[in-house]
Amino acid sequence: MSEAGAPGGQMPEPGHGGEATPGAQPGQGAPPGPGQPAGPAIPHGDGGRHLPDPWTEFMHLAQQVAATRGMGGVPAWRRRTRGEQRWPVTLSVIVAIVLQVLLPDTLTTPLPHWLMPALEGALSISLSIANPVRIERRGPVVRAIAVALIVLLTAANAVSAVLLIRGIVEAQKATSFAGPLLASGASIWATNVIAFGLWYWEFDRGGPVHRAEGTREHPDLMFPQMASPELAPPDWEPHFVDYLYLSFTNATAFSPTDVMPLARWAKLTMAVQSAVALAVGALVIARAVNILQ
Repeated sequence: MSEAGAPGGQMPEPGHGGEATPGAQPGQGAPPGPGQPAGPAIPHGDGGRHLPDPWTEFMHLAQQVAATRGMGGVPAWRRRTRGEQRWPVTLSVIVAIVLQVLLPDTLTTPLPHWLMPALEGALSISLSIANPVRIERRGPVVRAIAVALIVLLTAANAVSAVLLIRGIVEAQKATSFAGPLLASGASIWATNVIAFGLWYWEFDRGGPVHRAEGTREHPDLMFPQMASPELAPPDWEPHFVDYLYLSFTNATAFSPTDVMPLARWAKLTMAVQSAVALAVGALVIARAVNILQ
């Protein structure tokens, strides 16, 4: 029969109260003897065999959370997703058409004032019929109509910009009043933003349909969410509003801001947009200030 010893006392004999666990300290690690109630398991000094390692459990939970949020998988902009909604593009085209209609006749000659807006409206309606809700179908004909619409918007606005600059340089009567001059300059500048936003949106990684299908691996425009996916939701991918913001910042700062052009066509397109925005803005503001003085 075993005796209770002083601190650091004797180990219990075999068969009386169970064998002691090797390396156990006094009062710890001895399993209960016959008839004794089992107490709560106490982890041993060897890392604990009865309880899971807290650090292992924490890492496992972190991996589950990361997998749930999609951080460990393929980002949305690199895999197949649903096509983006049509209405932001349609609304922007309508705004550009209205801005062209509001321009004075001196900035639309020699073409009839209604011709370009009418053609742009017809092409926009055709695109809305092909993809009324989401942009998910894109054949050669639909792609040609989309490119033709952007070309018409850009060409009509370029003609208006050239006529406005010519009127300022030649000090024509149409540019002798600050109010109409600033209004015309603002309309041309805003249409320029919409037109180039459409260019970026239509040609980045092959267009909206190819981006939704995830067929192009390398982006032409690098958004911050692509470089740092942990800062964006797992289902983030660029939509038309992102390209419109890119066009606005490029026309305002005359250089890339947070979106970096990677493809050569993107660099050249941004350079052309910056040059047009700078020429129109600088001349219009300088002329208006001169008139007001």
